[in-house]
Amino acid sequence: MCKHILNAQVSIRSPCCRKWFDCAECHAETQKHPLMQSFDMTFVCKKCKKAFRKDTREFEDSDEYCPHCDNHFVLEAKTPKASLQVESEDVRVDARMLKDDRVKLEEQRTIFDVRDAADRLG
Repeated sequence: MCKHILNAQVSIRSPCCRKWFDCAECHAETQKHPLMQSFDMTFVCKKCKKAFRKDTREFEDSDEYCPHCDNHFVLEAKTPKASLQVESEDVRVDARMLKDDRVKLEEQRTIFDVRDAADRLG
């Protein structure tokens, strides 16, 4: 499972070390050598688990699909994005996380409040 591309549909065999990777960043993290470029690429479809080769010099629209199961493997990559979320119980069960700004608490009265000083002086 690739942590860089969330919707990877194929694994690619690197021509330099002949190991399988989901993306070039996975290769860079685990190997000490740079990824060798090649026009002849070997893929394994993650849907049907069958291997196939493609020549990238002659890549057409029909080459975007697995030849065995027609899985569309050329997609726009979905990468993980950082997000900040608050996890809580369902608000219908426990609504303590919600704050209602419409209801204001009554302000505390002090002896220094001049608005009702006339009432207290008598």
